[in-house]
This record gives sequence, structure tokens and C-alpha cells, in this order.
Amino acid sequence: MRDQVDLTTGLPSRPTSVVGLDVSYDKNSPRVCAAAVRIDLTTLAVTETVTAFGEAAFPYIPGLLAFREVPVLMQALTQLRTEPEVLICDGYGVAHPRRFGLACHIGVLTGRPTFGVAKNSFVAASGELGVDRGSWSPLSEGGEVLGRAVRTQAGVKPVYVSAGYRVGLDEAYELTMALSPRYRIPEATRQADFLSRRALRGLGSEPFILLSD
Repeated sequence: MRDQVDLTTGLPSRPTSVVGLDVSYDKNSPRVCAAAVRIDLTTLAVTETVTAFGEAAFPYIPGLLAFREVPVLMQALTQLRTEPEVLICDGYGVAHPRRFGLACHIGVLTGRPTFGVAKNSFVAASGELGVDRGSWSPLSEGGEVLGRAVRTQAGVKPVYVSAGYRVGLDEAYELTMALSPRYRIPEATRQADFLSRRALRGLGSEPFILLSD
């Protein structure tokens, strides 16, 4: 599947919305919940939410997280009313030991432009990073640039951005910043995380607004 990753085709135009993806796990069972949340890029309003439930049948193996999460994420994506313009995953794209993280996996399967924003660096090292919002440093390994460490908020820990499928690294960076005006985590995946945890606890999946990080 790694050979099918297309990083040469950028977005034809600036998207009007982005769909964020995340999965939450039940601590006491193999039950999982995936959420897909569509965010308007101009207002950052939530315009659509869907959830899907399943079980984590694949064991936890570092570097192979996609095999646990892709099946239930694909279930969620099939429920969206319209095809997403861009998908953002809570995880890695090519900044991955096999150069094929969750964002690459989802992109290949759906054919949709996809990128990943992870909370921690998994494989590559970044250089010195400024403290200002928007500062970034290349994520590289063996001379190969795999992504960027990005400071989405001044003085907070960076996130780690990498292209997944049919999205350039510059585009992934710009979308990450557009989705992160107030919080460290991009709004699309931040809302998907909240929704999946809420739905897993049986609290419903109605539209909502997060008031704090």
C-alpha cells in the first residue's frame, strides 16, 4: 500500500471544509468509537458529525495503529452526507517508520486528500523551534524531510504535521494553522476526539461546542 501513496498531487484549490478523524477506546473492553467531524474553514463551526462503533480486533503494535483504527474510521466516513474535501487524522502521514502512517492508509483507501497531525514525534527529529505561533522546524531522518514540528500556539508544545495523500507539506502546514487559532490541537481533530469519547460513554453525538481545551 505504501507504493500507492501520492504526494505529488496537491489540492486544486483552497478547501471550504475539513473533516477531522479520531478514535476513542473503552478502557474495560475492546469497544471503540470513531468520529468524523466536518469543520467550516472560514468560521470553524461544526457542520456535520458522525460516529461509528466497533471492536479493536488487531493487537496494539507500535507503528501499526492504523490496522486497529482504519476499519471503524471507514465506517464513520461512509456515513458523511457528502465526500470530504480534505481529511485530517490524529496521527502520522509519512512521518512514520514505514513512511506509511494512518493518514497515508486512510488516503489510499478513500482516494481523498489526507494529512496527519500528531501530538508527539514518532520517528524523526526536529531542529530548534521558535516560541512564536506559526514557528516550525523540519522533521527529518537520514537527510529526508518527513514533516514539520509546528508551534500552533505561542509557548506551547508543538504538534507534528506530515502529508498523507495528495496533500503537499506546505498545504498541510497552512491548514493546520488555519484550524488552530486558539488551541494546540487543530479544531477538526479536537472536536472528533471529544465526540468519540462522548459517544463511547453513551452521552450522545449531537453537535456541540468545546469551551476549553
